[in-house]
Amino acid sequence: MPEPRIISLVPSITELLFALGLGDRVVGRTGFCIHPADRVAAIPKVGGTKHLRMGVIRALAPTHVIVNVDENRREDAEALAAFVPEVIVTHPLGPADNLALYRQLGTIFGVEAAAEALCVAFEAASTAVARRVAGRVPDQVLYLIWRDPWMTVSPDTYISATLALVGWRTHPLAATDRYPVVRLEEYAHRIDRVLLSSEPFHFKARHLAEVRAAVPGATVSLIDGEMCSWYGSRAIAGLHYLADYALGGAEPPPAGAGTEVAPAPSTAGLGWHP
Repeated sequence: MPEPRIISLVPSITELLFALGLGDRVVGRTGFCIHPADRVAAIPKVGGTKHLRMGVIRALAPTHVIVNVDENRREDAEALAAFVPEVIVTHPLGPADNLALYRQLGTIFGVEAAAEALCVAFEAASTAVARRVAGRVPDQVLYLIWRDPWMTVSPDTYISATLALVGWRTHPLAATDRYPVVRLEEYAHRIDRVLLSSEPFHFKARHLAEVRAAVPGATVSLIDGEMCSWYGSRAIAGLHYLADYALGGAEPPPAGAGTEVAPAPSTAGLGWHP
């Protein structure tokens, strides 16, 4: 059986492939696949998550391409299926889905032992964090991912489910769109905290005053978006990061986005399924 030639179109899964010991099998990535930085730099880029260079992908002759329902477009996945032997579709909806993700890739690529080691680490982190935050009164939170227009996350997103593990209840409490547009002034004196994510829009310190003025009564701070939204191996460290943040009340500096500007998310999400 030939060695796999993997192209990952999902930044967090690119990092996960290295954690599984599959880095040498990755032959292509998106411009947003930035971790591990010292390893991915030499891997050819095949475009962005939603704007692929199909000619480049063909030339790399992948045996497997990994896509995600929220990150990539359905039409691109279907186009890839016409010439790639295996298109792997992923769609984690909450932190616990990382276990299935680790095992899915472990089984496909024959690295079951490495996948199980990640499962053990994730479950240990999850248990430790649950103990640390037990008894906390939930905070009402607005998690901003975009500016102009202001956009947040709906309760059915991976981000919202992850924040809930440390007692952060995201607003709006119900939404038709996965990434709804919001009016900041409607949340004045209604929520405890506004979190400004480092991705896809890279909020910086200069945005804090603007949001504080629009949402009086709330604590406004920056947060590392990768630690909140990246499933895969980073989710393990992300759980500890969020517990430290929620319990300490400090403002950890965001890791920041990559060198390329991420596209604005669709207000409704992609909404396709394998």
